[in-house]
Amino acid sequence: MKIALTIAGSDSGGGAGIQADLKTFQQFGVYGTSVIVALTAQNTRGVRAVHAAPASIVTDQLAALAEDLPPDAVKTGMLASAALVEQVAEAIVRYRWTSYVCDPVMIATSGDRLLDAEAERVMRDRLLPLARLVTPNLDEAALLTGLEVHDPASMAAAGDALLRLGASAALIKGGHLAGPTMTDVLVTSQGVRRFTRPRIDTTSTHGTGCTLSAAITAGLASGQPLEAAVADALDYLARALRSAPGLGGGHGPVNHLVPARRS
Repeated sequence: MKIALTIAGSDSGGGAGIQADLKTFQQFGVYGTSVIVALTAQNTRGVRAVHAAPASIVTDQLAALAEDLPPDAVKTGMLASAALVEQVAEAIVRYRWTSYVCDPVMIATSGDRLLDAEAERVMRDRLLPLARLVTPNLDEAALLTGLEVHDPASMAAAGDALLRLGASAALIKGGHLAGPTMTDVLVTSQGVRRFTRPRIDTTSTHGTGCTLSAAITAGLASGQPLEAAVADALDYLARALRSAPGLGGGHGPVNHLVPARRS
């Protein structure tokens, strides 16, 4: 069985972060391991508190997995601080984790910034050059590249800029685009591919970015080519959104229990 590792924060509401990643890994048939870099107190209505893990326990978690359960693919989510971003980048290099998906969790659904300017700089300088794939939303792509990102053409331009910053590929997520359709743009050294589907009218959008990047990571761990892993992950997320259970009084979780691939 292949192993996928998530390095991220814990979501007490279960819809995002470590919890969403592990549920997604399970559906895709890979063994999920985790390094928790922060604890959050949150539910579908918002985040009440964030507590970053001490550097020593992050180091110990990374070393324990590298020693005994080395991953076939790795993803990062919320990393909370510049020091944690630097620490994780050093581990990815040290342990030669080359199949790495960077989900640059920089802005919350509420619009609040989750990383300060220094952490954003370290992510751009240290993590992006290590990434087999980076998966920003429109706002995160704008922050990372300094470009305005508001339509598929500017998404492709931002993807090119992210490749120049060192990422091997970029998937710019179009969930915040206006209109009846959603377009996600994958940019690689071979070119640009657009994935377009009808917009799903739902408030159950908590953890969609985490779920998508986890599904891609699971596909890469299983040995799928990048473009196939992205296509399968987008299809899985669309079905998880359509069958969301409607839990909570705010932005609820998706349905992680849908099959990984359409039967």
